[in-house]
Amino acid sequence: MSISGDQNHRHPHILVFPYPAQGHMLALLDLTNQLALRALTITIVVTPRNLPILTPLLSTHPSIQTLVLPFPSHPKIPPGVENVKDIGNHGNLAIINALANLHDPIIQWFKSHPNPPVALISDFFLGHTLRLADHLKIPRISFSSTRAFLALILEYCWRNLDLVQSSSAVIDFPSVPRSPSLKREHLPSIVLAHRGADPESELLRVSMLANTDSWGCVFNTFQDLEGEYLDHLRRRMGRNRVYSVGPLSLIGAGDGGLDRANLNTGSGGDLMAWLDGCPHGSVLYVGFGSQKLLNSKQMEALASGLERSGVRFVWAVKTGSAQEAKDGYGVVPEGFEERVAGRGWLVKGWAPQVLILGHRAVGGFVSHCGWNSVLEAIVGGVLILGWPMEADQFVNVKLLVEDMGVAIQVCEGASGVPDPAQLGKVIAESLSGDSAEKVRAKELRDKAFAAVRDGGSSSKDLDELVKELSQL
Repeated sequence: MSISGDQNHRHPHILVFPYPAQGHMLALLDLTNQLALRALTITIVVTPRNLPILTPLLSTHPSIQTLVLPFPSHPKIPPGVENVKDIGNHGNLAIINALANLHDPIIQWFKSHPNPPVALISDFFLGHTLRLADHLKIPRISFSSTRAFLALILEYCWRNLDLVQSSSAVIDFPSVPRSPSLKREHLPSIVLAHRGADPESELLRVSMLANTDSWGCVFNTFQDLEGEYLDHLRRRMGRNRVYSVGPLSLIGAGDGGLDRANLNTGSGGDLMAWLDGCPHGSVLYVGFGSQKLLNSKQMEALASGLERSGVRFVWAVKTGSAQEAKDGYGVVPEGFEERVAGRGWLVKGWAPQVLILGHRAVGGFVSHCGWNSVLEAIVGGVLILGWPMEADQFVNVKLLVEDMGVAIQVCEGASGVPDPAQLGKVIAESLSGDSAEKVRAKELRDKAFAAVRDGGSSSKDLDELVKELSQL
């Protein structure tokens, strides 16, 4: 165990416990940055191999402490793996259970600290930390890097597991606003993977239910996007400690935001210069996040659709290992790059997604609809062409297509393959003219900016959260 940083005794001390997956961790670090800017004293629980992810935050705020604890061993996690990106989404259950074993080391640290924390903010995948907070007699606040609607869907599933697991086709959610329904295979992956007889799976269920039993909940969303679900959750929890503080990526992009350039390789300067030369709204961006690797059929269909569309595009191609490439995963079809030269830009490896989506030339985004990507698209005001694959992505598409009308679904499923001709047609039509979806996407962008301005809904919720923490 190691502790770094200078302790500031004058301000309330908050313990922050992120979940080691990029989509979860970066959003919570953006929130932590905002808390530090508002003069709260902070310690972050982190394991050694995840420490570099904190570099931008720690260089901005040298006063932030780190509680560095060894990653607990687990039979399903290879030695040296401490982050979901190094094992894939199937490793979430094992990582959640492994991190539960930090309970005693944190208690030991807390008891020896001259100015112990007055509250714990932890990721919603770490609901088991409610037991830790209760033991320490401090409030636990759940941070969700995703949306309030998902929280309501998950809670219903965990409280009605027998009903959900016995259903073969469609699940109804009568207690959720608008009484939505989802195909069984579109439920969040962690629910579908639950096995009641497995103690690790049961810890996850109890952990997830602990989120709405916690002192408060913070969501990376905003009132104009999810007002009815946030208000319902406030009524459901019986108190107003439900805070919508997003889009955190938008707050992070402004004054006082974190510069993460040193986490990535390449500046993207050549790409941005190319975009500068493209007409307004004429470019499609294609990216599927940090986890999903497309198989050969998917790569071929997507490449063919892009080629047929005739539009300009930027494609962030995730590449895999040598063996995966040999099996066709992440491999661009032969001759494709030559045929689209001049109007297509392929980025192999990291792409500056926030900068791309915020560029005036970009008008559409083929996305898996992970929540961070959704918010970045909303901030950019671009139309989303959704291809949900797993996790919460089907739930997100439901909001975007049915509730908000800012997206068009073009494919579905981790192994789904779009029809190239149809995909090309949708892409071409989406980037030409002003469809109703494109107009609504720009309107939603304006609402997102309004939410984080002084006096906006997210700005006020963030101020209220800090006020509550300061009074503990």
